[in-house]
This record gives sequence, C-alpha cells and structure tokens, in this order.
Amino acid sequence: MESNRLQKINRLILKELSEIFLLETKKMPGVLISVTKVRVSPDLGVAHAHLSFFPSEKANDLLENINNNIKSIRFELGKRVGQQMRVIPNLMFYLDDSLDYMENIENLLKK
Repeated sequence: MESNRLQKINRLILKELSEIFLLETKKMPGVLISVTKVRVSPDLGVAHAHLSFFPSEKANDLLENINNNIKSIRFELGKRVGQQMRVIPNLMFYLDDSLDYMENIENLLKK
C-alpha cells in the first residue's frame, strides 16, 4: 500500500513527464508518447515510468532514444518540480505494451 505522499509524487512526476514528452513530440509529426504509469520507490531514489507509443512500430527505437537522453529529461524534470521536491529521482523508462496486447486479444476474439 502506497502512502498518500508517494501517490502525490507519482501523479506529479506523471503529469510533468507527460508535458515534457508532449512538447518534444510536437517536433516529430506522427508520433505520440504517453506516460501511462509512474511508480516511485519509497526512498524517492528511483522513478519507474511506463510509456506507450503511437505508432507502436517505432516503440523500440523511441524507447532507446529516450533511454539515451535520460540525463536531459531528468534535468528538465528537475527544473519543473524543483520547488516541490528536494531530490529528483533517477528515471527508468519501460515500454507499456498493454494496448497492443488488448488489440491482439480483440482480434483473436473476432476470429
């Protein structure tokens, strides 16, 4: 069970990461990145963020690019939440393929 404080920090980081990726994807037409879930460790040292990509064919390339630029993303996050948080957690990004999984199940059920 997560504490109320952790839940607020999860929502704050999710909101700010979403805005960061929204601004960055405006530069790349035809690409959409959504932050679906953020879980911060109890010591606030690590934030695990799950990302969903559209189109999903580019997901692995985009995730690799994001993982190569973690430092700049963390810096941007720090500028945005520096007033609310003393320590900015290290970021770890994961691919959230739940939408592809649901689509696959729907296609199997239609057959």
